[in-house]
Amino acid sequence: MAEFEGLDLVEVAPQANPPVCKIIDFAKFKYEQIRRWKDAHKKQKSGELKEVRFTPTVHQHDLDTKLKHIEEFLQEKDKIRITVFFRGREITHPEIGHKLMDAIKVRLQNKAKVDKEPLLEGKRLIMVLSPK
Repeated sequence: MAEFEGLDLVEVAPQANPPVCKIIDFAKFKYEQIRRWKDAHKKQKSGELKEVRFTPTVHQHDLDTKLKHIEEFLQEKDKIRITVFFRGREITHPEIGHKLMDAIKVRLQNKAKVDKEPLLEGKRLIMVLSPK
């Protein structure tokens, strides 16, 4: 019957007993499947991972500006990786970076939760936050 109509015999539900088949145009069937999948996933937004970088000697105004950006990212349901870069001899005082991270945590405690506590990796101190 499918050959007579110039269409394809497509097995729609192979797990059914007996298996379900349809006589349709296979290219059109595949196109509709892809279309349905794209429409279903179009509205989904997985939170991205945004990175904000600091130095241990960041000035207060720069800190405030970057914290405003972090708050915007949190409202958009994005995760944030906060990185403190130590340059040159700054690495000899990692406690300055830890104080900065603690200040950021205190400032964002109502809007974010800490996924990964501050951890020193080489010359970088990294902390990951996610929205509450």
